[in-house]
Amino acid sequence: MPQTDPFTYNTSRKLSDTELARVLRLDAAAELDAMNLYEAHVDATDNEDAKKLLRFIAKDEKEHYALFQELIRRLDPQEAEEIAGAASKLDVILASPTGLEASEEEVEAAGVA
Repeated sequence: MPQTDPFTYNTSRKLSDTELARVLRLDAAAELDAMNLYEAHVDATDNEDAKKLLRFIAKDEKEHYALFQELIRRLDPQEAEEIAGAASKLDVILASPTGLEASEEEVEAAGVA
């Protein structure tokens, strides 16, 4: 996990929703780092007890990440729009033979609600 100073982003005032979303993205990234670390440790050992514990903890990190993402989506309308259009954009990319045939224009048009 990154050794980020938890007080680096403290301010002398309360954060706006936009600022809060920004710092929550860092928290979400820390959850991803932890999840990847625990999953790598599962792959690196044959000890079944350790694997069980590490899988259990990694599952919790996935839930934490999902909760952060949902709150960020609620705090940042622009990100919510991007998330809402992502599935349609991905469908356009995946419908092409290699992904490279999908033009930027087609992908962007697919994301417009």
